[in-house]
Amino acid sequence: MNKALMTYLVWPVAKFLIAFIIVQVIVAAMNWIERRLLGLMQARLGPNRVGPKGLLQIIADPIKFILKEDIVPSSAEKVAYYLGPMLPLLPAFVVFCLIPYGPPPTFTVTRVNVGLLLILALTSTAVYGIILGGWASNNKYSLMGGLRSAAQMVSYEVPFGLSIVGVLMITGSLDLVTIVRYQEINAWNFLPQIVACFIFLVSMNAENNRTPFDLPEAESELVAGYHTEYSAMKFAFFMLGEYSMMIVNSSLIVTLFFGGWTLGMFGFGLTTEVLKGMGLLGGLIGATIFFVKVMLFLLMYVWFRATFPRFRFDQLMDLGWKFMIPLALANIFVTGIFILLGQERLMYWIGIVTIALAAFYLFKPKRAAAQKVVHAS
Repeated sequence: MNKALMTYLVWPVAKFLIAFIIVQVIVAAMNWIERRLLGLMQARLGPNRVGPKGLLQIIADPIKFILKEDIVPSSAEKVAYYLGPMLPLLPAFVVFCLIPYGPPPTFTVTRVNVGLLLILALTSTAVYGIILGGWASNNKYSLMGGLRSAAQMVSYEVPFGLSIVGVLMITGSLDLVTIVRYQEINAWNFLPQIVACFIFLVSMNAENNRTPFDLPEAESELVAGYHTEYSAMKFAFFMLGEYSMMIVNSSLIVTLFFGGWTLGMFGFGLTTEVLKGMGLLGGLIGATIFFVKVMLFLLMYVWFRATFPRFRFDQLMDLGWKFMIPLALANIFVTGIFILLGQERLMYWIGIVTIALAAFYLFKPKRAAAQKVVHAS
């Protein structure tokens, strides 16, 4: 009985708490990293008043939120108003139980054979908090932000889910650990599923309401959108939920398309078996590899925010419904044909050629514009 209690309750809870604390540290650090990087990219300073290089800003911000006056609109729907900031936060925390951070079993909180399905079900509920927050505030700008969020997040849930189908077809499992193990034996899934990886990348930005998809909180149009009437810790919960979901989506794209905690393909390199052979050190190495990959995608969020302008709302919806969804369906169709023909390996070469052509297009030298010299007659 004691052994079963330790196996199924104590160890999973302890591992979840450790992962939860690490995630909250990353959230706090990302707040500082994002503001410093945005300052660097936009030729300004960023936080620099509290501590060296503004490093203590991650402590000053929570203190400010705790001490700030908590204002509640008199005409707000109180129950829904208070539920709004909580609903995006809770599923993000639960999902961290299902994501494997390193070689199992030590670095996997709980392993479920339909783990990916559970993650999709939980993360799709985050939209309710934003809709409730926008409606319950009884503010027209907040309501518009909530309506935009409903349209945007529900629309991009479709290509987000469809982009994963190709991965499930070639790996044959909804278990995240099995998907990672498949990639170390074959190739990372971004090669045979390069189109699906691109769709997933775009959709996860839209799901997080991040630039250039931050239409629900467009300050130039809606003041701050759905969280206009929120202050103090309730506003902080919205931001905490957003950054937590950024980490969830970055962890998902690393797990589904970029080999998870491994640094190996075709059975070579730092595979799960090699890491397990090193004992606890190998587990820590695997968790570090996973963490570095996740941080690269978190930095990509910052890069996008500093680079791209915001879409118009009609452009946002056109991209989702007219391009992303048909492209995702076409990817599923083509993947099915390759699998039926037994030519999955051919998809690797298609992915390599696609990446090479994209790199050539992006980095080819630009021709200098011809200058016309007008001579006086």
